[in-house]
Amino acid sequence: MRPSRGLHLDYVSPAEFQTAGWPDVLGVAAFDGAAAASPGPAAGEIPVARVNTPMLSAGAALYEVWRCGESAESGQRERVRFRRTEEMLFGCISVTEETTRTAGDGAHSPLHQATTQAYRAICATIDAEDYPHLLRVWNYLPDINRASHGSERYRQFNSARQHALRASGRTLAGSVPAASALGAAHDSPLLVYFLAGRTAPAFVENPRQVSAYHYPPQYGAHSPVFSRATLLRQPGGATLFISGTASIVGHRSLHVGDAAAQTRETLANIEALLEEANRLAPEARFSPDALACKVYVRRPADLPIIQQELASRLGPLARAIYLQADICRQDLLVEIEATATSRLAS
Repeated sequence: MRPSRGLHLDYVSPAEFQTAGWPDVLGVAAFDGAAAASPGPAAGEIPVARVNTPMLSAGAALYEVWRCGESAESGQRERVRFRRTEEMLFGCISVTEETTRTAGDGAHSPLHQATTQAYRAICATIDAEDYPHLLRVWNYLPDINRASHGSERYRQFNSARQHALRASGRTLAGSVPAASALGAAHDSPLLVYFLAGRTAPAFVENPRQVSAYHYPPQYGAHSPVFSRATLLRQPGGATLFISGTASIVGHRSLHVGDAAAQTRETLANIEALLEEANRLAPEARFSPDALACKVYVRRPADLPIIQQELASRLGPLARAIYLQADICRQDLLVEIEATATSRLAS
């Protein structure tokens, strides 16, 4: 199969991936046991992020496959496995919290130490390999809403991420990557995978929401460091990375307890981001029905309601996969992240 030009995202079963014969795979995220299967002949070369979250949609296992339309080379720096082209790098790292108990600073929790280690390694890797711009980051941490060591674990993560980025010379507001942070199974390591590039993206904020890095202190002493979306222009196309998005207007959660209303509000936020992206890049003409969505559902019983809302708003052409995961705020029942690509005339 000939690779398509530019960055491309596919959701496929392990069997489909093994038979596709794609020569241009940049990296893979595997869900719900799919990582146990071999990703094909190049298994030793392709970085695989092993995400421990149950699938809710049809099919027991799934790969999220990032392709680049050209040949790539693999490498490793410290614990970061990566694969790169001339313009882009996909990397992943996992850190088990237990290993930080003796290696880290006893003043901080094991999760804080693991997050610090992961982000320092990521920043060191993209600096050494000369891909200075983080485009999109996915974070999966076990027991995200549980309190330990005097605070909620998600707040510990935000504190450590901010400290590690600052120590690595990164900005903490404005020019920051799109990102998501979700819960994972209790015994999982902290897992982070990411895309970085040599071309700076445009950073997109949602006029309906306060920027996450400007959240008031009620959500934690250290704000989350992410943009609502990033827009990457490359020769021949553009890619929009929409961060994990939920039923938040301003900085407040809305429709507590109502999965259908939360889904509609979440989709309104995504549509607002598409409008902003099209204002910045009118030639891209991003549309809701062209999105590839990853939908995180806190309560599996809400799945049919959420699926119905997505079908009615996004149309039959939109792609969506559904995962069971806890979300960064305990009053949120659904979170949606999305990717859109647009092929432009040369």
